[in-house]
Amino acid sequence: MRHRSSLVKRRAAAALRLDALVELLGPAWADVLGSGDYNKTSLAVLERYADPRALKKLGHKRLATLMIRASRGAWREAKADELLAAADETLELWAAGGLDFAELADDIATEVRVVAAIDAEIATIEDRIDALYEETDPAGIVRSAPGLGVTLAAGILGRTGDLRRFANLAGVRSFTGIVPKIDQSGLTNGHKGITKAGDPGLRQALYLAADMARKVDPTLAARYHRLVVTQGKHHISALNSIAPVLMTRIAACWRNGQLYELKDVDGTVITEAEGRAICAERYKIDPAVRAARRRTTTAKQLKERTSRRKKESTGAAPASGPSSADPTEKVA
Repeated sequence: MRHRSSLVKRRAAAALRLDALVELLGPAWADVLGSGDYNKTSLAVLERYADPRALKKLGHKRLATLMIRASRGAWREAKADELLAAADETLELWAAGGLDFAELADDIATEVRVVAAIDAEIATIEDRIDALYEETDPAGIVRSAPGLGVTLAAGILGRTGDLRRFANLAGVRSFTGIVPKIDQSGLTNGHKGITKAGDPGLRQALYLAADMARKVDPTLAARYHRLVVTQGKHHISALNSIAPVLMTRIAACWRNGQLYELKDVDGTVITEAEGRAICAERYKIDPAVRAARRRTTTAKQLKERTSRRKKESTGAAPASGPSSADPTEKVA
């Protein structure tokens, strides 16, 4: 799982470099082909036809055939029209020169091959992960948690190990690092953020698992809804509260050798499909409430701060004449 995480980071870095190169062709290319998480069809087009002149020479019919074949029918003639229009915009944008299309196309093709190679390695290592997970958890206890697939389940189990090695469930929660710090002294007694102790990959896996589970498990959805709507928590804070609860339940199931049992808030056993329907209907959060709870980024906070010079400039204008106040006079 750690090897897979490193490959995913390398894939993201390569995709960012590819984004920067494609951006030189114009914004329309990203609108048509997407950005960041390029699919196989986008990569196939960019590897061979990133030069807008070559794309125009290919023509609508052959381009549409290529896209239909690569996407298995998901992208058709309309998509080819959009891409040819993007090529026209590029040629118009750089009509005065300044960009070597052939060299840029070669650079893009290089990054496409890097992304494709990393994708192939990720697929290979995921096959190994599947096999190792089946050996480690043949009963599928961790994977039985709502919304979890093999990758998330393996990420949790691989980083925690045998959950019976912990003395109690409190030790499991502490190991995740998603527990509040204790801010305690002679004058204060409270909590301050989470400890972030232990494996950051485990915290990431549990965060993603909690976000998936709250959409299936009504008990977790009810807790998330209460934290966001009633207590005013933002999305990240609410998930950080759900993640250790989910980890505790998974650990309890592992230690007891039982599968995760999905229940409604009244204790009724339900199916996963029923759980999804209940969560979507009963615990839906108003977009306006979610927007109000959205956390302001540090960059935005700094941007909105008022500087000292601005504060001084908004104050009252100084008097034109000398002050009439006696500096020695005491204020009553």
